[in-house]
Amino acid sequence: MTRAVLDLDAVGKNFGRLTAVDGVTLSIRENEFFALLGPSGCGKTTLLRMLAGFETPTRGKILLDGADVSRVPPNRRPVNLMFQSYALFPHMSVRSNIAYGLEMEGRPAAEIRARVDEMLATTQLDGLAGRKPDQLSGGQKQRVALARALIKRPRVLLLDEPLGALDKKLRGEMQIELKRLQHEVGITFVVVTHDQEEALVMADRMAVLKDGRLLQCDTPHAVYEHPADAFVAGFIGLMNFCRGVAVVEGVRARDASLIAGALPGGLATGDEAIAAVRPERIMLFPPADIANRTTGTVEALAYHGLDLQLHVRTAPADKAFLVRITADTADKRAIGIGDAVELGWSAADTRIFRI
Repeated sequence: MTRAVLDLDAVGKNFGRLTAVDGVTLSIRENEFFALLGPSGCGKTTLLRMLAGFETPTRGKILLDGADVSRVPPNRRPVNLMFQSYALFPHMSVRSNIAYGLEMEGRPAAEIRARVDEMLATTQLDGLAGRKPDQLSGGQKQRVALARALIKRPRVLLLDEPLGALDKKLRGEMQIELKRLQHEVGITFVVVTHDQEEALVMADRMAVLKDGRLLQCDTPHAVYEHPADAFVAGFIGLMNFCRGVAVVEGVRARDASLIAGALPGGLATGDEAIAAVRPERIMLFPPADIANRTTGTVEALAYHGLDLQLHVRTAPADKAFLVRITADTADKRAIGIGDAVELGWSAADTRIFRI
């Protein structure tokens, strides 16, 4: 396993009576693309600012390569922070923007020129070196900001909602571009985002926060397929929930139907529980031997191009079930609003949580 470059040891931050970050402990590895994810107000930006040195922890330690930097000022940390606004100098060319940090360090002109040329090539900005920021697209501005941050070769690059200012299509393109850049330069990236899809696509690992607390830290696949609790399950992607009572075989739902699945450790029969299943794991008109099955009425349809999302009212759930079927499946058997459908999924696809 790659060694840790950043260690957070029970880090907390208070603003008066408000606890913004509450005892977060985690390790971020060398050359890792790490995402801090959570809803607005969960503490992820405060945590990022403490990593950058713009905020001082109220308690706990931040270790960089094993050294405590909790109270080291930003200009003395080998860490760079790239803001969502990019903060480019409008009167400077792309080349001058990228070179600025090295010039402030008093580096020799030949070294600056060589390193800027290298960074222009890495970020695919070679033909734009003479342009000003107002002559660039949103994606090009972002690459300039990245180049300016990376040219100083920080141990860690912190990115605060780096794709927030881009439209949906460009955001998708830049997710791949950011991942490529991180791999090429071999620097640890820590990105703050509220966009679950963004984190799933880019991150090697992600940390999900709520109310300043760390709920789960793992690979995107592990967090998506095996969420730590019902909040993580609902926050990462789409999830259907059915409340009920834990029984040996799974959860007895409010309509007395059984939702089969494995009970997690610490959940006893008779406890209030919630069963969950992802929309893409649900089959329409399932085979007879499927463990979980229910019937319902289609209330709404949402066409997404590659797939069709059905909203199905069922007896076990408080809200309409979301079901994703491929466009090919929809073409073979037309489904309309008001149609009665049968749904099914395997016991292995059920996730059960304590309420």
